[in-house]
Amino acid sequence: MTDFRIEKDSLGEVKVPADALYGAQTQRAALNFPVSGIRFPRVFISALGLIKAIASEVNAGLGLLDAAIAQAIHQAALEVAEGRWDGQFLLDIFQTGSGTSTNMNANEVIAARANQLLGTKDAAIHPNNHVNMGQSSNDVIPAAIHVGAYIEVSELLLPAFRHLHATLKKRESDLSDVVKTGRTHLMDAMPVKLSQEISGWAYQVEQSIERIESALPRLAKLAIGGTAVGTGINAPGEFGRIVASRLAGRTKLPFVEADNHFAAQATMDTAVELSGHLKASASSFMKMANDLRWMNSGPLAGLGEISLPALQPGSSIMPGKVNPVMCEMMMMVCAQVTGNDAAITIANQQGNFELNVMLPVIALNLLQSITLLGNAARLLADKAIAGFTVNRERIEGLLDRNPILVTALNPVIGYDKAAQIAKKAYAECRPLKDVAAEMTDLPKNELDRILDPRNMTKGGV
Repeated sequence: MTDFRIEKDSLGEVKVPADALYGAQTQRAALNFPVSGIRFPRVFISALGLIKAIASEVNAGLGLLDAAIAQAIHQAALEVAEGRWDGQFLLDIFQTGSGTSTNMNANEVIAARANQLLGTKDAAIHPNNHVNMGQSSNDVIPAAIHVGAYIEVSELLLPAFRHLHATLKKRESDLSDVVKTGRTHLMDAMPVKLSQEISGWAYQVEQSIERIESALPRLAKLAIGGTAVGTGINAPGEFGRIVASRLAGRTKLPFVEADNHFAAQATMDTAVELSGHLKASASSFMKMANDLRWMNSGPLAGLGEISLPALQPGSSIMPGKVNPVMCEMMMMVCAQVTGNDAAITIANQQGNFELNVMLPVIALNLLQSITLLGNAARLLADKAIAGFTVNRERIEGLLDRNPILVTALNPVIGYDKAAQIAKKAYAECRPLKDVAAEMTDLPKNELDRILDPRNMTKGGV
């Protein structure tokens, strides 16, 4: 470092880049944790900035912080929330388990910027004494995880899921006249309408929305106000309640103070709950993406029932090849979300006495899962589901030759006789109806009625 200044903290002097807003503690952490290069997500930094801004308001209102200092901190913290100083948040996710390094990163950046706004040559605003007033990393970081997750769920994830659901419902309505071969064990089974298959996907998305919404009341409960160990030491008694209320007013989201600060800081059970719902969504979407991929397979040697939109060339060596890239994208997202859930579950188990010590990795994985699923759901809706076309001739040809249609004759001629007809039709590659006419005494109009695939999609005898 050739262009630096000397900063001091409780451990002594540290060289810090001359133009950096952060100070000694951030610099120490940068040197201590060159692990992955992975930083906290933008939405987390935004939540952290919002909490610091609101805390300055509350401290001023309670007469604990000079009004001019509070105003400067408030403005600087909002600039952090808006992303103006993201380059100053350089710390690795894999750091101290409480996230203290990143809390101090925020405190130092906000203090330095607030001093600029205040126009003082001397550092009148202190990172700990002023910006961190009434707070601890141990309540701020869990609160920021909840705030960031709630914002991302509300603004990105749920709108994307609702868009996917609406897209599926439209395709369900559009394709209600298409009858195709159903499959169980990947083998030919009784007929279904394509709209019935799609209705199953739509219901899965609907259930995903309901599950995620069910976790939101607990996600709205914030650890802020518990400070170091949950007792609220060095914070006014109403601090947590007022901060949560002000955050609710600013974001239009129903934030409240946690019911029990000891649980809110020692565990991240709500993060595990929400992640579990995200994992359930991922398993649903994996199924949906795989169904689309199978139905699109071919175009000659596969099922070839639908054609997904051609979005890009599929091979560097095979001209004309086009792959189901949106489905593959979704499958990889689902795999990542499933892995993230495992990391969050393990991390939550490391709540030792009064503090969880894997908060940063919980923040990264939870927020990443929300973002990935939200983006992927919208892309799958717009670039795969909305635009796929149905290969009706192919579907009808496969359906007419499906010997499993004989199942509808079971109540009339019995299982054993029906099995003989199916085997003969399959062995001779003949239409089932022709073989049934030869092997039964049923009149043609009765066979036409019983073996009509459309009637079979309605259930009953």
